[in-house]
Amino acid sequence: MNSTTGNLKVADKAMDLPLKKGTIGPDVLDIAALYGKTGMFTYDPGFTSTASCESAITYIDGDKGVLLHRGYPIEQLAEHGDFLETCYVLFHGELPTAAQKADFDYRVTRHTMVHEQMARFFHGFRRDAHPMAVMVASVGALSAFYHDSTDITDPQQRMVASMRMIAKIPTLAAMAFKYNIGQPFVYPNNTLDYTSNFLRMCFAVPCEDYKVNQVLARALDRIFILHADHEQNASTSTVRLAGSSGANPFACIAAGIASLWGPAHGGANEAALKMLGEIGTVDRIPHYIARAKDKNDSFRLMGFGHRVYKNYDPRAKIMQKTCHEVLAELGINDDPLLDVAMELERIALHDDYFIEKKLYPNIDFYSGITLKAMGFPTNMFTVLFAVARTVGWIAQWREMIEDPHQKIGRPRQLYVGAPKRDYVPISKRREA
Repeated sequence: MNSTTGNLKVADKAMDLPLKKGTIGPDVLDIAALYGKTGMFTYDPGFTSTASCESAITYIDGDKGVLLHRGYPIEQLAEHGDFLETCYVLFHGELPTAAQKADFDYRVTRHTMVHEQMARFFHGFRRDAHPMAVMVASVGALSAFYHDSTDITDPQQRMVASMRMIAKIPTLAAMAFKYNIGQPFVYPNNTLDYTSNFLRMCFAVPCEDYKVNQVLARALDRIFILHADHEQNASTSTVRLAGSSGANPFACIAAGIASLWGPAHGGANEAALKMLGEIGTVDRIPHYIARAKDKNDSFRLMGFGHRVYKNYDPRAKIMQKTCHEVLAELGINDDPLLDVAMELERIALHDDYFIEKKLYPNIDFYSGITLKAMGFPTNMFTVLFAVARTVGWIAQWREMIEDPHQKIGRPRQLYVGAPKRDYVPISKRREA
């Protein structure tokens, strides 16, 4: 990283501040010394213009529609590799050799079981508990079962904790699903690949043989790749902030899951599917399109546009192809919801209003349709997002722990409350 100097003038004070240059992307003005020199902080709600850390993991160019993991385009990772290879890349920074890939896959596979007492832990939840509530609790509870990998100062323990979470969180997610629908838990089968194993744990039952559909397994694997990491989003920032205090890795990932649960973050594909259900049938689409174009109407088309991508979401192109592959494989061609989705997609790609506003279908639009077709209920969508994003959270957490310049997170504030005032005894207080 190169560093030069930038000049900043505040009122009558001028100062030189370090200007840092990344490998690619915008330059960054280092304002760490600003308060000491001026007595002022910066104000940036949502941190839209603030870099909270240095990272070598993921790069996004929202204007150009670019997403790179360790320099590798997301399109290439999704097309040519599998999810565990993407995990390796996020962890180690390079594509693995055949031997390294085989070793990594083996080590993940050998951690897929969870402690048998976890099954009793699950039975403490109400039968209708939301799977995300179960995930927040059960992932946090891993620290109560695996004491030998919670010392964050030990590189070996950090690695073991990392492998355990990649391996065990799909198992916990499948258990949350089974518990929610009232079916018995299905143990992992380590002869299967990562995603096939997960599908089996979700959809197999003890009384019947289950054969994994490889088209669906490949589709879900691609979905996992597309959601693996996305730079310093809300949940990733939450993981880093929690980790900056020295919290154990399981607690940090549980915090990330809690953040992801928010409808403005991980619930977007569920919201898109809900919108399709509200529209209902193709003949009602013009009415909702008109509402979306009306500035005075609060209705918004969910699953279109993106806060970061001002161009087409690069993940959406892959997800669109994957969606159509799944629908073709399952022979779904008479679902009214999917008819509405396909017509909305056609309109968005050809209507001048959508093109000018760059309101392209995003990954959430296609992933919701795909997951529904695969048999997952909407309350599992964010859980699947968490399974995929776990690797990104862990990679970011490890990078933060190993950063010698890392400090405990402590954002400043602009205080707008009452100024200093004296305490008044209750006997002398007046009614308002």
